[in-house]
Amino acid sequence: MPHRPALRVLEAANHIILGKDQELRLALACLIARGHLLIEDVPGVGKTTLAHVIARLIGLQFQRIQFTSDLLPADIIGVSVFDREAGSFRFHQGPIFAQLILADEINRATPKTQSALLEAMEERQVTADNTTFPLPSPFFVIATQNPSHQVGTFPLPESQLDRFLMRIRLGFPDRAAERALLMGEDRRELLERQDPAIHPDDLLALQRAAANVVVAERLIDYVQALLASTRQSNELAAGLSPRAGLGLLAAARAWALLDGREHVLPEDVQTVFPHIAGHRLHHAGDGRPVSTESLTRILHGVALP
Repeated sequence: MPHRPALRVLEAANHIILGKDQELRLALACLIARGHLLIEDVPGVGKTTLAHVIARLIGLQFQRIQFTSDLLPADIIGVSVFDREAGSFRFHQGPIFAQLILADEINRATPKTQSALLEAMEERQVTADNTTFPLPSPFFVIATQNPSHQVGTFPLPESQLDRFLMRIRLGFPDRAAERALLMGEDRRELLERQDPAIHPDDLLALQRAAANVVVAERLIDYVQALLASTRQSNELAAGLSPRAGLGLLAAARAWALLDGREHVLPEDVQTVFPHIAGHRLHHAGDGRPVSTESLTRILHGVALP
């Protein structure tokens, strides 16, 4: 079955990040759907560890960028340095040129620095000094962000948020998982001894397989009804875009693949919808992020196919 490599990754990841199987599945589905992942939560719940785990288990070239208020775009993309011997400028690649990028605490950097990721995340390339450089394949950005009410944060603009296919929250572990963490081995030491579960080529094969998962026309009607519901709601400032609709289908296909199916069910769409829509929708008037209750009402308000 084409999904077996993904199951190997999930099995190994669940031994390192305890009690978070659903969140790990969502993160892997995001990667298989060729998207980027935003993890929003308080410090210390395993956001950074999750990125390290995925990179290690898939054998991806990994770079971590710590976002701070004094970080510059050149610190991410790279910089041109004059080569005296050649008599010309040579571009030195920045940390963005890796297969998996961890943009740690992305909302602690200024909007100018945040925007350095826009082209890379959308087009898988970087332009510097009128030259375009392709990024590695696969290319995946995992960004962590602290709650916006914390001191020293800069809210991500809509254009940046829209580059993230999914947003998840890890939350605190349950009592049993937390006890196992407290009594067990340090997660970083455990990860250092972990061999890759699959190869990057296996991930590319999973991405191709997910793209071929069948979506029936009735399910397309259901997705369109969900999109229309967000656009017609007086509660929301603006509805979901066609790009969000494409992302919803891609994520649903990846979720179906992880379940070992070759076709998408309405339940797949419902599972990923809150994580596709939650960071793209805002309440009308005050601009607050949409609540979980509002997303649930949208789902319940649209008839199943």
